[in-house]
Amino acid sequence: MIITRTPLRISIGGGGTDLPSYYQQFGGYVISAAINKYVYVGMNRTFASGYLLKYSAMEHAASLDEIRHPIIREVLRLHNIGPSTEIMSMADIPAGTGLGSSGSFTVGLLKAVHAWERKYADPAALAEEACNLEMNILGQPVGKQDQYIASYGGVACLDIQPDGKVNVSPLKISVASVHELEDQLIMFFTGYTRSASNVLNDQKTRSQTGDAAMLENLHFIKNLGAQIQAALEAGNTTRFGALMHEHWLHKKERSPGTSNERINRLYDIGKANGALGGKLVGAGGGGFLLFYAEDRTALRRAMEAEGLMEVHFKFDMDGSTVQARD
Repeated sequence: MIITRTPLRISIGGGGTDLPSYYQQFGGYVISAAINKYVYVGMNRTFASGYLLKYSAMEHAASLDEIRHPIIREVLRLHNIGPSTEIMSMADIPAGTGLGSSGSFTVGLLKAVHAWERKYADPAALAEEACNLEMNILGQPVGKQDQYIASYGGVACLDIQPDGKVNVSPLKISVASVHELEDQLIMFFTGYTRSASNVLNDQKTRSQTGDAAMLENLHFIKNLGAQIQAALEAGNTTRFGALMHEHWLHKKERSPGTSNERINRLYDIGKANGALGGKLVGAGGGGFLLFYAEDRTALRRAMEAEGLMEVHFKFDMDGSTVQARD
């Protein structure tokens, strides 16, 4: 039995510039943070024939081609994992909530497969294999942020070159600032995302066709990522909170499905009740509202009154790891 644990993530700045439709033209820059909410993947040899798969659904497939889950099917095909294999997954937070669960699942499954084969994959190789599978083999409209931060962990700056190479460097932030961020960043669940693929496909199409408004928006977001890095590395977390607000104002202008009337109303309530800034984590329509709070008590009361559940988190510094191996 092999069990891996892989973190989910929150985007700190620059989100959206990690998609190939943008970085292949201009290069991307994202600051991302792994959090201590995890996807767990287990692999085991069984006595049954075929492939026994347990996730949000259950499958017993006689052959690879019969596997319905596309990521599991293509990972097993790439690594030529034979039948009599059982794979199961669980997560602290369900998929479709904007925390990069698909990328984390792919990285965690690949981590398990490499351990199964008794091979070592360093974080960069693991992340790039996951990106290739999701972006190229499966053709998903995703970027490189989720896979890299899931593999590396920590709070990291991802400098993405036009050729797709990703330079990963830790955010040079003090321990005091890390603790302050963990205290002041407060996250509330608004509901499942409904339009992530539509939003990402819209960004892809408009970026590839040179839509001026989309490209100017993404240029601004990338520059804002550099400003966020400077503020956090200087220990100015209050400035970071204000920049989060600027980020959100531009993010929701990017595509019509990014926000909606309910999300906008909840954000305004947060701003009026102790939040200096915030953003929707995820592509759009739902997921988590992440606030930087000056008055945590007032913000929590206001969101509780709206029926929102808070999800407490801290940063994960380990990335994807093998938790058990028999």
